[in-house]
Amino acid sequence: MADFIAAPLKKPTEVDIVKPLKNLISASYSTADNPEDYSDAINELSKIRNNAVWRVFEKYESSLEVIYGYYDQLCALEAKIPAHEVQIPFKWKDAFDKGTFFGGRISLTVSSLSYEKVCVLFNIAALQSAVASSQSLVSDEGLKLAAKLFQQSAGIFNHLKATVMLAIQQDPTPDLNPDALAALGAVMLAQAQEMFAQKAMHDNMKPAVIAKLCAQTEELYAEALKALQKEQLKPLWDRDWILLVAGKQASFHGLTEYFQGLVAHEDKAIGEEIARLEKAVELLKAGQQRSGRATLFEELTNKATRALNDAKKDNDFIYHERIPDYKNLTPVSKAAIAKALPLPKQFSQNFKDLFENLVPVTVHQAMAAYEVRKSEIINGEVTKLRDSTNMLNSILASLNLPAALEESVGGALPQSLVEKSNAVISVGGVDALNDQLTELPELLQRNRDILNEAERLLKQEQEQDDQLRERFKSWTRTPSVKLTETFRANLAKYREIINNAVLADKVVREKFESHSQCIKLLSQGANAINEAVPSASSAGVSSNSLAFRRLKELMEEVEIIKAERAAIESELKSATIDMKSTFLSALSQDGAINEVALSTESLGRAFGPLQHQVKDSLSKQEKIIGEIQTQHSDFIRERSANGGASAQREQMLMNLAAAHDAFMELQSNLKEGAKFYNDLTQLLVAFQNKISDFCFARKTEVNELLENIANEKPAEDTSEVKKAAPPRPPPPTTSPASTPASQAGPSTAGAPHLPYPSYPVGMPVPYGASSSVPYPSYVPPPMPQSFNPYAGMGGVPYPQQGYGGYPIPPQPQYPGYPPYQPMPPHQMPPHNPHQW
Repeated sequence: MADFIAAPLKKPTEVDIVKPLKNLISASYSTADNPEDYSDAINELSKIRNNAVWRVFEKYESSLEVIYGYYDQLCALEAKIPAHEVQIPFKWKDAFDKGTFFGGRISLTVSSLSYEKVCVLFNIAALQSAVASSQSLVSDEGLKLAAKLFQQSAGIFNHLKATVMLAIQQDPTPDLNPDALAALGAVMLAQAQEMFAQKAMHDNMKPAVIAKLCAQTEELYAEALKALQKEQLKPLWDRDWILLVAGKQASFHGLTEYFQGLVAHEDKAIGEEIARLEKAVELLKAGQQRSGRATLFEELTNKATRALNDAKKDNDFIYHERIPDYKNLTPVSKAAIAKALPLPKQFSQNFKDLFENLVPVTVHQAMAAYEVRKSEIINGEVTKLRDSTNMLNSILASLNLPAALEESVGGALPQSLVEKSNAVISVGGVDALNDQLTELPELLQRNRDILNEAERLLKQEQEQDDQLRERFKSWTRTPSVKLTETFRANLAKYREIINNAVLADKVVREKFESHSQCIKLLSQGANAINEAVPSASSAGVSSNSLAFRRLKELMEEVEIIKAERAAIESELKSATIDMKSTFLSALSQDGAINEVALSTESLGRAFGPLQHQVKDSLSKQEKIIGEIQTQHSDFIRERSANGGASAQREQMLMNLAAAHDAFMELQSNLKEGAKFYNDLTQLLVAFQNKISDFCFARKTEVNELLENIANEKPAEDTSEVKKAAPPRPPPPTTSPASTPASQAGPSTAGAPHLPYPSYPVGMPVPYGASSSVPYPSYVPPPMPQSFNPYAGMGGVPYPQQGYGGYPIPPQPQYPGYPPYQPMPPHQMPPHNPHQW
């Protein structure tokens, strides 16, 4: 059995993939409507990895299926989760580095799924070469399997040569150098061609066919030898590799001439036969000598020697042909059978995607963009309805309607005011508002603490990098200040968000203080109000008055309009469209998604009728307001003629009605404000975790570089530097979470908008990786797609989408963020996924 070259395996290190993947999927792929829990799948993936990366060292055919399965899972996962989003520090050692006397080995740590794929794929090719090398050359099955595996291995090495630099975006370990990969691919392809030549010899095919196969094999070994002999690569290889390849090149050149000599023998061209056999014996012996293997093609060498002796004997006694110069013989044509096989879509025979329910990244991006468009339509239409209702309420309050109508038929407290008082009392009155106002500063401080901790981590990491860069002149990794530019920009924008929210809190408190006395009075009930309100005169407007009757009818129409708007708003918010299926279908049929066209069509179909209803409602309100003002003027004249209620009483009733509206508005605003802070907390925790993962990956890289420096300069003491980075700090202490917005009490449809920022999709700007920034990108999960009634209040410039002018990417990466759920203090924020 001939000798073959098997590529060495890269050695992995243990790494926790469970926590980072759980954090990523729960933060970016779960929504309120469809919470995702892939704990079992992630745990199974971790088991598959641990089995696959170590099983390859058992160089059996059964080990291939194990590592095939893991690689297929990585490919399936990468199609659904951007490779640079996975903040897992994968560390792999160089395949050719056997270490030094002190035990050091070259290794590289990269926090990217792409790097993990590259290393696993390298080991697949290496294991294929090892399994192929161990096959028997005397059986058809062994030859066929070896040929197949060598071709697959060559294809993988060629694929890695073309993609490795783009995948890891930094200097690779020597085994992943494109030139080294090209050399390995050339060797594997030559060995695959050799399998076809061996198969032809095993099957006793015609000498002409075998000669052509051997000629191609000789050429491929010549190319492999040239690739192996590059100066920068020679230190990598085992010293036997170049000798063996050189020997095989000579040997297959000799076999080409041997079998072509047999062809000449069949053609009775004895002179050519002798010339070729002489050259064959010379080359076969040279192959044995170059390779240092005396048994290399020993049997065929003996056959060639016997055939040469026989041919010379026959020529001397029978044919007496002139022996031509070998240089004048026609070269043997080549038959290229072996090819570097392209990567299959799926290696494993029984592959089952652990994450089959996670949709592809392109669909997630389309879904996120669709949610932005949908949110804009909903927010826009609801804003129109609420602004119009607010204006209607303001006009009615200024006219003291409908309380003025009730006041006109008797001196008792208007029934509508009694109902307003009961409504205030039913939801906790002024005490409930005070409790919610007290809670906001605590929630604000919690968010500030998390943001401060994130900033401290970035600053600490940069200081350590600067210290090491100053200490070691060979410190060549990308500076922290360059890598964290976008992190810091996002941090500044988060601070802007919080500052804007503080202004919103101020507006809420000022509104509360301006109505606090009347709200307290409403909270005390009808009797207290009756005592506080000046008494009414006995005179009034007759219920038979035309103006009175028409105003009563108009008040009923106003209530109908409000009810209709509440129904329209509910339909706007509850409208659902299965865009996931639409996008998946488009991706399957066309291979791409035209999100703009598909979203516009679906949204127009779903919201077009509702938008028309909103337009009709606004038009109807304009007509009603004009008639109310006309009829109210007639009503006031009639009441003045009959001696109506005192001005003090009427002003008091108007103030109480306005206080009721303000109470309901404040209650809604405060609950929405608490929800805003709680949702922002989850965004900030995700942001802080991303920074923690980044710092952890950089810390791992520091240890790698320090170890390499220590191996290069054993005398240099690096212990001081290793102590430079303190342990990873715990997350900031947080205050108890407030009542979630899902438990909010009743709110008035007409509540005016306060300036809390609405929750944008895809905020903040993604932290993109590039060739100069090889670290994973950062795109925090977007907030829920629900209408925020605070945005756009006059006087405070909060935009409807995007905090404080914050730009929204045209295609955010994820569609939504799970709604806030109350958590005990000891669980806020969640535990960091790595320990220093």
